[in-house]
Amino acid sequence: MGIKAALSKPFAFLISLQINKLRKNAVRFQDKIFSELIKTGVKTAFGKDHHFDEIHHYEDFKKHVPIRDYEQLKPYVDRVVNGEENVLWPGKPLYLAKTSGTTSGVKYIPISKDSMPEHIRAARNALLNYIHETGNASFTDGKMIFLQGSPDLQTKAGIFVGRLSGIVAHHVPKYLLKNRMPSDKINRIEDWEAKVDAIVEETINENMTLISGIPPWCQMYFDRLTQKSGGKKIKDIFPNFKLFVYGGVNYQP
Repeated sequence: MGIKAALSKPFAFLISLQINKLRKNAVRFQDKIFSELIKTGVKTAFGKDHHFDEIHHYEDFKKHVPIRDYEQLKPYVDRVVNGEENVLWPGKPLYLAKTSGTTSGVKYIPISKDSMPEHIRAARNALLNYIHETGNASFTDGKMIFLQGSPDLQTKAGIFVGRLSGIVAHHVPKYLLKNRMPSDKINRIEDWEAKVDAIVEETINENMTLISGIPPWCQMYFDRLTQKSGGKKIKDIFPNFKLFVYGGVNYQP
């Protein structure tokens, strides 16, 4: 067992204790977070338009904040994209995550400096919870790949803009950088077909133990690996492959 695997087990145990504490008192903690969010947003444009100063309970929230889709929220998002401050959250967001959905065309999702650490913490805790539940930490000693968009960012009204997966690439914990693949150069390739081929070349002979990404990207990666290896199965290409982390969309169409 390597040093990372050895150190991760007691850390995973501590995190599991924290998660269980939250789980056992879920309603109380949710109410606390709810109150903090309302208090923080009370002076924003959205908060003023929806009477956050009158919201003290969930029933108040339901009364003042109707359920809406992106199109109905878009006027607020457009103001954020144009550089206006204090619209949906105090100040300006740290990033605008750019996503192209099946409706509404390009969408921009504001990511604040307050929310970014939560993205990273949630991913970390998911892995640590796996370690605690299974006792398997060996994947931390091998190579890990996170199939993601390019980390190259643009700016719009002083806000960094990019794909969410590319944004997250800027916040990978230092203790994972030596294990992380693909290399930064390959990760910045814009053409996805060329990028997958380059990733296959770079990883096919590595000790891959964790593979992560949205299902379509992972499926393409696995298919190219199989082709490159002359028809081998993934379990034979990567015999120490222990953990597959995916999300985003269903495998089924």
